[in-house]
Amino acid sequence: MVIQSKERTIKQWLLFLSCIFLINTSFAKGFELKFKDNQKFKIVQFTDTHIKANNAKSKAAITMINKVLDEENPDLVIFTGDVVTGNPVTHGWEMVTEPIIERDIPFAVVLGNHDDENELSREEVANFVVKLPGNLFIPHTKGVDGFGNYVLPVKSSSGAENAALLYCMDSNAYSTIEGIKGYGWFQESQINWYRKESQKQKKENGQVLPALAFFHIPLVEYTEAYKNEKHPPIGVRLEKECSPEINSGMFTAMLESGDVMGTFVGHDHSNDYISYLHGIALAYGRFSGGKTTYGELTNGARIIELTENERGFKTWIRTIQGEVLLPVDFPSDFDN
Repeated sequence: MVIQSKERTIKQWLLFLSCIFLINTSFAKGFELKFKDNQKFKIVQFTDTHIKANNAKSKAAITMINKVLDEENPDLVIFTGDVVTGNPVTHGWEMVTEPIIERDIPFAVVLGNHDDENELSREEVANFVVKLPGNLFIPHTKGVDGFGNYVLPVKSSSGAENAALLYCMDSNAYSTIEGIKGYGWFQESQINWYRKESQKQKKENGQVLPALAFFHIPLVEYTEAYKNEKHPPIGVRLEKECSPEINSGMFTAMLESGDVMGTFVGHDHSNDYISYLHGIALAYGRFSGGKTTYGELTNGARIIELTENERGFKTWIRTIQGEVLLPVDFPSDFDN
């Protein structure tokens, strides 16, 4: 009887500690994404920072991050992959997120093809990132391939309802089919998840909300969009799109679901253009890294500004020197 009583006490304490952990986790994730009183919501996209903690050349990326955050004062930061590409990996993640954490800005992450090529596996990287203060990253979605497939609702300025959606998705790393080389693609489970989530959001919100999607590897359709003579792209293309060899249908799912109005990727360091295809903007971020990897563009970030109750957005590039480049008002700049 005494043994059973002790076991019961231990179980009760474990249950209590589990509850405390869940409560604390809830508070850690308690950033509410919300349009400001002026009905604006600003996102900074950093991509391909390629941080190597023991390489002094990574300081250029950290310097740029600090400058952009001070100049833009965003409501959210999103990293679109290839964030830390050298050991020690955990120190690299602490370096790159410190400027964001100290400013108390929430941030989201999607992983790239190089993020798991060092001492930590993709799952281990995901499990570390989710512990960082201020992160909105959700590493595991039951029954869905990859690490980091989730949607972030943005509340209206009144806070009464959702006004926009931000899809974050793992575009995977490399081909998993023998005989097919190159980069990874969205798996069927991910496309099905996106479709179901889109329908769920439509039902819960009573309408199709304007949405953006963030991932690392450009869709196959990026090449077609760049060649769109009716709606010429805006920005720089200094290298061929490094898309997967397989088109698994994510762009089609977005067209059919009708919510995503723009996709934002990285991966190709020498491209920063925004293009137009069938009503959707296909955009690159601006390369954000230092000389720890290749790149012909001055490092910087892409800024995206949403306006409440509008199906569209404004976007521009902010460089390490403080320059504002390639301002675009979507979709009006393409419609005109």
